[in-house]
Amino acid sequence: GGKNRRRGKNDNEASKRELVFKEEGQEYAQVTKMLGNGRLEAQCFDGVKRLAHIRGALRKKVWINQGDIILVSLREYQDDKADVIQRYNPDEARQLKTYGQLPDNTKVNENDTFAGEEDDEVDFEYEIDDVSSWNIDVPALCLIPA
Repeated sequence: GGKNRRRGKNDNEASKRELVFKEEGQEYAQVTKMLGNGRLEAQCFDGVKRLAHIRGALRKKVWINQGDIILVSLREYQDDKADVIQRYNPDEARQLKTYGQLPDNTKVNENDTFAGEEDDEVDFEYEIDDVSSWNIDVPALCLIPA
C-alpha cells in the first residue's frame, strides 16, 4: 500500500504495554551481533551464546539492534539456537533489572555510546603569548585584507 497504510499507524500502544517476564523454556538475552536474514547472535543470561531467529510477527514491525535486551524461546532439540519472542525497550529493560530478572552487570543500551566523555573543553599545551613570539613566514597572499 501507499500513503494510507502509513497514516493509520498509531504507535503509542507500545509504550504502555505490560511487562512480560520469562517463563519455562524462555531466557533473557542481549543481542551481540546482527547477522541479517532475520537472524542474530545473542548472549543469553544463562551464559550460552545462541543463534537466534526473529519470528515473522516481529520481523518487519519491531526493529532489533545490537545491544538490545530480548526474550528468546529456547529450542528443546537445539540448545545453540533460539527464537526471538520479544524486544524490550530501555525502560522495560531497566525495570527487569530492578526486579532482579537481569544481572546487575547488564549494560542496558540507551544510545550513550560515548558515556563518560563529557569533556567540552580542549586543552592546548602553549599559551597565547607564546604564539605571538613564533617566527612564522606568512605568504604575501594571506596578508591582503579582504
